[in-house]
Amino acid sequence: MQLFNLLFFTTSAILAENFHNDWNSNINWVDNSDVSAFENQVKESGKYGMMVIHKSWCGACKALKPNFSSSENIEKLSENFIMFNALDEQEPSDQSYQPDGGYIPIILFVDPKTGKVDAKLKNQGRSDYQYFYSSSAEIVKSMEKILEGQKKEEL
Repeated sequence: MQLFNLLFFTTSAILAENFHNDWNSNINWVDNSDVSAFENQVKESGKYGMMVIHKSWCGACKALKPNFSSSENIEKLSENFIMFNALDEQEPSDQSYQPDGGYIPIILFVDPKTGKVDAKLKNQGRSDYQYFYSSSAEIVKSMEKILEGQKKEEL
């Protein structure tokens, strides 16, 4: 019985720390159980937040995941962001996390001044589903644009 308890609690602790949901374990993903804590961390850090919302059953999510996970550029750029990965029930219910409708996958950026989604920061290559990204190149482009704008504000 003691062995069972040890295995159960060890496995539970390991699963609890899987904040990356297999979207690149080298990225420093924050605890995805508390959206408010994420928003506060974004404000306190002065860094933009990046939230990836996806579902385990979604074909488009499954297509984006290996592309995102293997991108060295996303991994490197993520050091300048507070990263949040929401899978299935971890998706925030607040409407602000669906700025142009409820679809997935969706990647949102959170403003460090307000700790809220900045609806102006979207995939510039799309006129519909503006927070949908189909490739790591599109994601990198948005991340770089945000960091470039942040540097200009600091000057």
